[in-house]
Amino acid sequence: MRILIVDDDPLAGELAAAVLEDAGHDCVLAEHGIAALELLAADTAIGLIVSDMNMPLISGLELFREHCTQGRTLPFILLTGDDPEPLHAQAPGLAGVLMKDAALEDTLPALVATLTADLAGLVQGRSA
Repeated sequence: MRILIVDDDPLAGELAAAVLEDAGHDCVLAEHGIAALELLAADTAIGLIVSDMNMPLISGLELFREHCTQGRTLPFILLTGDDPEPLHAQAPGLAGVLMKDAALEDTLPALVATLTADLAGLVQGRSA
């Protein structure tokens, strides 16, 4: 799956990409939310978004809301250094909110694998 990773910290973005590429995914990076919106408009192969919460210009939560306003339905995972529960409560349509901590190299690929399996099941169910 082609995954858009949005993070203003290049090292954090590269780490998330490396973890997901090790799991067999193709990743493209955006430095901020505006660049992410431009990539989403240009690259129709993107199937999932992973975004940092705290970024300049627009936050990850604002990016998610804009994504939804534009009628897009791609799964969206938000990464945060704060408690994830209040963020999930603010935007229940998020596919997941994960802590940006040492466990991320396990939790992120596990959530992406679950979402990928769910999406494959939906597609398979439609073609049956």
